[in-house]
Amino acid sequence: MILRLRSIQAKLLFILILIITFSCNNNPSESEAIMKVMNDQEQAWSDGNIDGFMEGYWKSDSLMFIGKNGIKYGWKTTLDNYKKSYPDKAAMGKLEFEIIKLEVNGSSAFMLGKWSLIRANDNPNGYFDLYWKKINGQWVITIDHTS
Repeated sequence: MILRLRSIQAKLLFILILIITFSCNNNPSESEAIMKVMNDQEQAWSDGNIDGFMEGYWKSDSLMFIGKNGIKYGWKTTLDNYKKSYPDKAAMGKLEFEIIKLEVNGSSAFMLGKWSLIRANDNPNGYFDLYWKKINGQWVITIDHTS
């Protein structure tokens, strides 16, 4: 009797593991959703599409961008600064990200990584850390510190 009960428990546990595995494989994880935003940004930038690149950012006056000139606030300010600094596709080059660390905690996330531009005459690069929030079901960057 005890052996039969353990066998039934083992089978139920196995079925539960299969169900969890199946459901996890059919729903992209939060990390995968964030990485998709990063991949979309890489592609948009490399296509010379700053507006598309900016889709990964929170469209708010509270967006923070911290760079060599200090803290700037606002989605539109960030967009305007990118367009001023990178006026054409040649200046933009091909963007590549290397993600060093991604920690997701509920509806927020932290990312640390490296960026590099591949251009005809140079290859600038640096580091970034991003603070993400899931707002209205979408992962967006709310704080960007890039050096």
